[in-house]
Amino acid sequence: MENQIVIESPAGSFRAYISRPAKLPAPAVVILQELFGVNADIRATCDELAGQGFIAVAPDLFWRQEPGVDLGVTSEADWQHGLRLYAAYDRDAGVKDITETVRTAVELPECAGKVALHGYCLGALMAFITAARYEVDAVVAYHGGDTEKYLGEVGGLHAPLLMHLGEEDEFISKAAQAEIKAALAGKANATVYSYPGQRHAFSRHNGLHYNAAAAALANRRTSEFLSQQLL
Repeated sequence: MENQIVIESPAGSFRAYISRPAKLPAPAVVILQELFGVNADIRATCDELAGQGFIAVAPDLFWRQEPGVDLGVTSEADWQHGLRLYAAYDRDAGVKDITETVRTAVELPECAGKVALHGYCLGALMAFITAARYEVDAVVAYHGGDTEKYLGEVGGLHAPLLMHLGEEDEFISKAAQAEIKAALAGKANATVYSYPGQRHAFSRHNGLHYNAAAAALANRRTSEFLSQQLL
């Protein structure tokens, strides 16, 4: 299928959704999923970024556990399914999968050479960890749960970073948010935006806590950041 590519890695092969802009060559953005897999929300995000001039590639992060996960954000059964996958996810192996995705994206004939990581929740955490261990051109992280547990790796983060946090995030405590901000305060290439009154996943399409104004602001900041770093 033209909207799917295969990522080859030493551990096996897995699929990624790809959305291409009208004008090529173009820089690439690797989109990293939440616990719902490469679902309609992630595919829509890829398509939106392609509309802004980027090649968007969303790898199947859960392929080692259950290939092809595509869960809904309003189903309690799907939530529980995703939470089980999230709890069992091997983050160190995931970094390897993401670096293979970056390599594949850069080597696409239509790629202009630069690549960013752009993640949500689990994907935001994975974008942060991967960028601290592997060279990329830019990083965008939306509400990455558990980021505070990896702040010891901040020293390895050299790429420009844009982070979005909802101040009332039920999965990232105010104490954790304060730790994240303090750890990144000394890095000139890191910017953290807080969104008053916003809960987890405030920018998710059709999400329970979606807020149009906050989502539009965060997404505009992301678009401007990616354009500045990649175009």
